[in-house]
Amino acid sequence: MTDLRITQLDSGLAVVSERVPGALSVAAGVWVGVGSRDEPLALGGVSHFLEHLLFKGTPTRTSHDIARSVDRVGGDFNAFTTKEYTAYYCRVPARHDQFCVDLLGDVLTRPLLNPTDVDAERQVILEELAMDDDAPDDIAHRTFAAQMFLDHPLGRETAGQRDTVKAVQAHDVSEFFERFYHAGSMVVTVAGPHDHDRMVGQVEQSFGDVRPAGQTPDRDASASIGLDVDVPDDTEQVHVVVGCRSLGRGHVGREALDVVNHVLGGGLSSRLFDKIREQRGLAYSVYSGASTYSDAGVFQMYAGTQPDHVDEVIGLMMAEIAELQANGITDDELDVARGYLTGAFELGLEDTGAKMARNGALMMTYGSIRPIDEQVDRWARVDQQAVREVIDEVFANQMLTVTVGPRP
Repeated sequence: MTDLRITQLDSGLAVVSERVPGALSVAAGVWVGVGSRDEPLALGGVSHFLEHLLFKGTPTRTSHDIARSVDRVGGDFNAFTTKEYTAYYCRVPARHDQFCVDLLGDVLTRPLLNPTDVDAERQVILEELAMDDDAPDDIAHRTFAAQMFLDHPLGRETAGQRDTVKAVQAHDVSEFFERFYHAGSMVVTVAGPHDHDRMVGQVEQSFGDVRPAGQTPDRDASASIGLDVDVPDDTEQVHVVVGCRSLGRGHVGREALDVVNHVLGGGLSSRLFDKIREQRGLAYSVYSGASTYSDAGVFQMYAGTQPDHVDEVIGLMMAEIAELQANGITDDELDVARGYLTGAFELGLEDTGAKMARNGALMMTYGSIRPIDEQVDRWARVDQQAVREVIDEVFANQMLTVTVGPRP
């Protein structure tokens, strides 16, 4: 039994806590409602740049102090940037809950953002981009996104481009922080054995310096779609991404799309895995997935295969899409997919970190938290009619193909 409660502080800061009796850890996070789609073109990657810089110190903690203090309690402190939000999280033994919340409050409301740190961290981010460029599957997905959301922020790489990262200055980062990091754009989320009032009290104390107001990102959907792209690369495999526009986050068919995705390429029993890997041995890694945003979505299939097999793999992918459009899925596939989605979801919420992250993401993206049993029921109630409607809506969209690697 868990106890989930939400409180909005006088500053406007939302605090979500989920009590997990018997848990030995506390996980706390801060979700901030700004991401890479909210950046000016010339400052692409600034939200990710800021994420890095918040770990560089505060008036009372150096970056070394932060690292040593987290290690001293056996904890974990990290962050990530997405298209639509940035998240910072800390997980520690339950007895160190005050330290955990204090640390988050300090770095989220009182970062130094020292100009000398900007130059040093710039090099780290450029190395991160170089590392990504050494991964051809990443290049394939990145190129696909750029074509799927042509000339739109959703198509840009989250970490930015080399030229924009090189152009970002300390005042750009500070202005971005001042504009978007405020109480109205943040959700503090905690999961662990302690009661809600205790955690709210800690957040009130630790986030006392949070600005009460600021800007909210102004977002609009992208209409333009690009063309198929072949990227030459000196690799052993060709990395193939095929897909189309899909459903936004709040679409009524979201759970039915999850079912279709599992049947097509979401698991070991999926059609793509069976046809491309198991029956023909044409790929080691093959899967499909759906990405959803506030006003748009993407469905994509991926496989890595040798150059002589590229056309066959793409043909098999398109044949499976055509089969879905013509005949849908079987009742047995529907039953397997519903069982997988509900079971994997429940198993994935066994620890405080997963509960904290789910609650933070839902509050940030939906403004509320759907009960676990309600989410399970939504998947369990997907029927053949809902599946048919999603197939007809999604796969009628223009399909794009991106390949990265040598071609015969």
